[in-house]
Amino acid sequence: MPITMYTASVPRLANTLKNLSEILTKAEAYATARKIDPAVLLSARLYPDMFALTRQVQVACDNAKGAAARLAGMEVPKHEDTEQSFAELQQRIAKVIAFIESVPANRIDGSEERKIVLTLRGHDVTFNGLQYLTGYVLPNFYFHAVTAYDILRHNGVELGKRDFLGNP
Repeated sequence: MPITMYTASVPRLANTLKNLSEILTKAEAYATARKIDPAVLLSARLYPDMFALTRQVQVACDNAKGAAARLAGMEVPKHEDTEQSFAELQQRIAKVIAFIESVPANRIDGSEERKIVLTLRGHDVTFNGLQYLTGYVLPNFYFHAVTAYDILRHNGVELGKRDFLGNP
């Protein structure tokens, strides 16, 4: 079976979001077991000018829902960035997974040439669907997902590569 825009996007994004959810579950258990205020992990960052854990998860979610919606020619769902707990981050991930998995494959397949315009740092950037998925969405999505993993690993949460990869 040839790879399609749908198979290159939704199943991969959903899988990584599910793994990210499991990683957050381990982080919350770690904080509880060690009597660490969850806010310490949620606000942790790898470097002062990088986003904190909470924002890394939000951006990963935004990339996933934006990709599915834009490739399908749909409106991107709006989510306020108000999460302040592991439970709220889990809810956001679950909402995004439910949304992207609800987008029919036939709405995404064939979107290789769909014109997608994003405003990035105040400038409009135009992509075709394939450029958008492979050159922007996937690298950006994985950057934020792995940075969330790295923040937690750096802070002592017992994670390994298998936690990030899950069951591909």
